[in-house]
Amino acid sequence: MRVFFDTNVLLSAYTAHGLSADLFRLVLTEHELLTGEVNILELKRVLGQRFRVPTSEVASVERELREHTIVPRPDKTLELKIRDDDDAWVLASAVLGHADALVTGDTDLLDVAEPAPLPILSPRDCWRWLRS
Repeated sequence: MRVFFDTNVLLSAYTAHGLSADLFRLVLTEHELLTGEVNILELKRVLGQRFRVPTSEVASVERELREHTIVPRPDKTLELKIRDDDDAWVLASAVLGHADALVTGDTDLLDVAEPAPLPILSPRDCWRWLRS
């Protein structure tokens, strides 16, 4: 499966021990990890500013992620109403990357799961989906 991780799931995978970290390892070993250029930029900013991760470690995280599929910023978003414009770019990136699912903890994205052109799953739901 081609699984697209949103920034918040990547942050949890890198900064905490728990379900997102376990899911990250599962996807790395048994599936194909995707994320977007828009997510990489946000991840670097949040790791550096909010989590105060040293620049060298942020660069290491970026290098590790770039060993997998990084979807370029799409030319446009989908015609789907999403409250946060940044989330519209995340969804468009997942679609452009032909992801089988978008994994996020963001309620703005989870709220549009029904009309979205691909499954939008919480980390827990993705874990269940991949393990079934």
